[in-house]
Amino acid sequence: MSERTLDERVSALENTVAGLVSAGKQEKDWRSTVGMFQGDAVLKEIQEEGRRLREAERQAAQQDAES
Repeated sequence: MSERTLDERVSALENTVAGLVSAGKQEKDWRSTVGMFQGDAVLKEIQEEGRRLREAERQAAQQDAES
């Protein structure tokens, strides 16, 4: 195995770090999605159905606990 010079090793590390940094940059983050479904009737229906399911599960669990 040939030994690389310190300059070569540092240069390789700098290239690796630069690639990782550029790959980690995103133009959008989670904040760009906040409010995107505001006023959406379909999402409102989905949320309401989820509430109904959770309430039904709570009631079933409460009845099981009382039995």
